[in-house]
Amino acid sequence: MRNVKNPNQRYIFDPWGEISPKRRQLLEAGWPGLFREHILPSIPVSKVSRYFDASMGRPTKELFAMLGALILQQAFDITDEETVQQFAFNIQWHYALNITEESDSAKYVCPKTLWSCRDVIAEHDLEDMIFQAGTDRLAQDFKVNTDKQRLDSVHIKSNMRRLGRIGIFSTVIHTFLKNLKRHHPELIGAVDKQIIGTYLTESAMSCFSRVKPSQSRKTLNDVSRDLFNLYAQFKGHADVADMYSFKMLARVLHEQCNLTGDADNPVEIKSPKEIASDSLQNPSDPEASYSGHKGQGYQVQVMETYSTSTEEEKALRLITHVQVEPAHQSDAKALIPAITSAEVAGLKPKEVLADSLYGSDDNCQEAEKHDVDVVAPVMGETKKGLSLIDFKMSEDGRVLACPLGHPPAKVKKKQRYSVGFDARVCDDCPERSRCPAKKGRKFYYLRFTEKHYRIARRRLYEQTEEFKDRYRWRAGVEATMSEYDRRTGVKHLRVRGFKAVKYCATLKALAVNIFRAAAIRMAGMIPEHELCPV
Repeated sequence: MRNVKNPNQRYIFDPWGEISPKRRQLLEAGWPGLFREHILPSIPVSKVSRYFDASMGRPTKELFAMLGALILQQAFDITDEETVQQFAFNIQWHYALNITEESDSAKYVCPKTLWSCRDVIAEHDLEDMIFQAGTDRLAQDFKVNTDKQRLDSVHIKSNMRRLGRIGIFSTVIHTFLKNLKRHHPELIGAVDKQIIGTYLTESAMSCFSRVKPSQSRKTLNDVSRDLFNLYAQFKGHADVADMYSFKMLARVLHEQCNLTGDADNPVEIKSPKEIASDSLQNPSDPEASYSGHKGQGYQVQVMETYSTSTEEEKALRLITHVQVEPAHQSDAKALIPAITSAEVAGLKPKEVLADSLYGSDDNCQEAEKHDVDVVAPVMGETKKGLSLIDFKMSEDGRVLACPLGHPPAKVKKKQRYSVGFDARVCDDCPERSRCPAKKGRKFYYLRFTEKHYRIARRRLYEQTEEFKDRYRWRAGVEATMSEYDRRTGVKHLRVRGFKAVKYCATLKALAVNIFRAAAIRMAGMIPEHELCPV
């Protein structure tokens, strides 16, 4: 049965009247007061309460306080047991969550209740609504200017062990045999006794952590053959093939091995370069993937507001978009979803600063359709010698002259531009070896597309002081990534699995917004000399 107490409800008598004035001022000016006034009323409880019966069953914990506690748990990066203690005894939490009663039903929550409520949110992707509702409220109340924003990604790790290839093979075999023995004990006797003795017990598995480097290739071949034999033995058994552990075993076989069809050597280990970056990294977290730059885990796309004005330098900077992705996902695919997400939330930017990976020509063209200007360097380096940017060109992309000032003799455009220069002039040109114009039957031709022209214009713009002055503000997002981890511990999570990782990372991003807003609120409500007396 649902138990909901409207946080906007007023009291006849002040329930916090017994707190001394100075302590009350600290509560009101700090994060507890901000949470109570801005975040708690914004929590979309109606989206969560639908998963509890309106009249049947035992009453839930008060849902505003319960969901608020889950946000604070991620904000302070604490365990379920520590959350129970804070919920029961911490006056800051009581003030923030509007808990005014002294009963156990109001101030006690068991770890199972935390787990159940968290599972409802993660299972139905409700953390996005919680983040957006809180962020929208802060943007509105603090009058945040969202015209200028910057985007970057940060690598995070779930609570999984880093396994090598031998570890992945042996772990999936061990897990499969353990589940086979539990669910189909009549079939375990059909498995080769050597395989059972090598993989089934924990003590036997420990030998794989002591493999010498000189023996690793032979060991990898042995475990791959054992894995293939198990797969071949049970792939035709419908009940076994439907087991999750067998599917993991089959996944590793197809990701890590080539099936040769040879009876004597049926399986061949793939070279590391052949293995896809989205291959299984650990059976305990099958959705984690691999980034060649940062390793195993996930990544989080983060977009935040910023200001270049001295008058607004103390204004609230808000994270407006957060999206969790597998680690192998390219940043190039993240820009347009971030802009679209911010646009739907009413926080659309007019200008976005980003790395070169985000600034592909396709992304810039798509962003223009949303009336967003992307400021990012062009990927790659210019070739040695002259290039398209050295030619004198008009605003509409017509070539007016070569780098030495000679006008073209012929200009033609179909799917691409074809600009011909007088062959007699080009033959005697001292820059001919460095020029991109190539000799044809009648002219020296410079051929390029509109995309090449746009990229050339961007490269030319990158050399200006205006671009350098605009783009220098992108570096500030690195401080945000540091704050994101330092305050909330997002880079090393206690959970595994995409849904759980997404839940934590999203609410931790909301926590950063809360802490930033609380700092501005406190600076405005309590004079500095009272906060730091001499």
